[in-house]
This record gives sequence, structure tokens and C-alpha cells, in this order.
Amino acid sequence: MKVNLERVNNVFHYEASTVDKIKIDIDANPAIGGEGKGVRPMELLLMGVAGCASIDLGLILKKQKLELQDYKVEVTAERNDNVSKNFKSINLHFILFGDLDDSKVSRAIDLTLTKYCSVALSLDKEIEITSTYTIK
Repeated sequence: MKVNLERVNNVFHYEASTVDKIKIDIDANPAIGGEGKGVRPMELLLMGVAGCASIDLGLILKKQKLELQDYKVEVTAERNDNVSKNFKSINLHFILFGDLDDSKVSRAIDLTLTKYCSVALSLDKEIEITSTYTIK
């Protein structure tokens, strides 16, 4: 796996790209000079956790032969009050639409976050990762 990052301007706007030429803009918080021209790195990390968990959860539900009609995930996080402002906790709230078995969804989310989601499993063990869900 490889990604590239290039500076776009003389402030904090960068463009990251994959070997498949998929691009994303990254920028800093306006409080330190960012210009709102991209996702902040910590937001990008949360998006990565949400995306990874969503793919794994979708695969598990498919293997269980559960039909997911629609899907959303809301991620909230709390940061530490230290120099790095690293994450203290992350919560993923899964919103699933369809005629789904509650116990199977609960087990699938647990497996997703404790066994399969490589992004969540790559984070520091001191970060408390929790989940909640709603079936509609």
C-alpha cells in the first residue's frame, strides 16, 4: 500500500492520492492557518474508521444473509487536552435500515470492531472505541 502527499499552496493545503489516482484534499484547522480547503487529518482518521467498520459490517451482515436496505454511521470523538490533542475516545453510532435481527447486528458490530476493522485495530489501545446502533 502506498499513498502520496503533495503541497498545494504555501499554507497547509495538501493533496493526498492513491496509486489508483484517487485524490483527497487535506487542510489544517483555521485556528492555525488552515483555509477550509480540505478535510482535517483527525477528521480523516475518523472517516477511515467509519469506512473500514462499514465495509466489514456490511460483509458480515451479507454472510448472515441479512438484507441491509440502507445504512449510515455517525462518528463522534473526544480528544485529550494535551500537546498532541490525540483521541481519548471514539464512538460509532450505526444506523441500519431493514428487517434485521437485533442479536445478529449486535454480534456483527462487536466482531467488526474487535476482530476485522484494521483501522480501529491499528489505533492506540488507550483510545476507548465504543459503539451504539439503531435499527429502523
